[in-house]
Amino acid sequence: MRDGKYGVGIAGTGAIAEVHALAAESLDKTELVSCYNHNAPKGEAFAKKHGIRNYDNLESFIADPELDIVMIATPSASHLDCALSAIRHHKKAIIVEKPLEATPQRCQKIIDEARKEGVMVSGIFQSRFFPSSQAVRKALDEGRFGSLILIDAQFKWFRNQAYYDSTPWHGSMEIGGGGVLMNQGIHAIDLLGWFGGPVKRISSFCSTLGHSGIDVEDTAVASIEFESGALGVIQGSTAIWPGFLKRVEICGTKGSVILEDESIKAWQFEEERPEDEEIRRRFSANSSQGGASDPMAISSQGHIDSLKDVVDALDEGREPFINGEEAMKAVKIVTACYESSRLARPVAFS
Repeated sequence: MRDGKYGVGIAGTGAIAEVHALAAESLDKTELVSCYNHNAPKGEAFAKKHGIRNYDNLESFIADPELDIVMIATPSASHLDCALSAIRHHKKAIIVEKPLEATPQRCQKIIDEARKEGVMVSGIFQSRFFPSSQAVRKALDEGRFGSLILIDAQFKWFRNQAYYDSTPWHGSMEIGGGGVLMNQGIHAIDLLGWFGGPVKRISSFCSTLGHSGIDVEDTAVASIEFESGALGVIQGSTAIWPGFLKRVEICGTKGSVILEDESIKAWQFEEERPEDEEIRRRFSANSSQGGASDPMAISSQGHIDSLKDVVDALDEGREPFINGEEAMKAVKIVTACYESSRLARPVAFS
């Protein structure tokens, strides 16, 4: 920490790194100091744009004495090496772009090592920070839905063939860890788990229907049984033109809410409260395209809120809002979907 600011570095300088950079440059208590990319020219271009140091060696990047927080934005199945280096050798706090890693086992390695070394780990699931999502969580905590009946997540998006051709890891199970479930729809899946609670059983079908030259799914559906007894559905694709905003529906015996990205399309409860009309008015419109057809058409506010929460957690000596265990939950759901599709049968969730 220098001059009252946490030094922030970004590992991986792809498109999402710009959002992380904006977050680091937006807060009073953070300063963007460095970046890392094994491809030196790409890293240098990013560093020049932001006036920071560039490293093409991971260990040198992590060892930078001005670096306090590492934001990991490399391809999904490559988060582990960077995370372990930051934790084991230099005890730097880490914020990991979704997903935390590509399997629960690899997520657990990060979590266990961080716990052992006393290092903070946080995952990026910015949809939890949306005020509309927070309003739903509050209503759930207050029991306003009664018994939950259905919790559904839909992300019917469009990515053209060039999206996969220009960035090969997007279509690679080995490097990207998965397709539409792991790398696009995981935000909606995270909300489904956050709202619905622990999952008991999953039955899923995954297919590649609208793109060529990739070994990951671009379309998937799943049926879910929650521990509470509620049921749910996941529907996702990156092959649907023109693409629609992600949608999460929470329906119970005493109330129902429909979220469409950051907005609320339905907010109805058996027992109306004075604040309900204000909630409907406040969240009636969307403020962004939510990445439905353009992966960068997203608000940066969620990333800013995520970084601020980590900074506050460091200052206060507490766990971040989305710690490693929370960030792993969506990965467990996604990998259970993959297992069910591969085995062609329902799988128990553990």
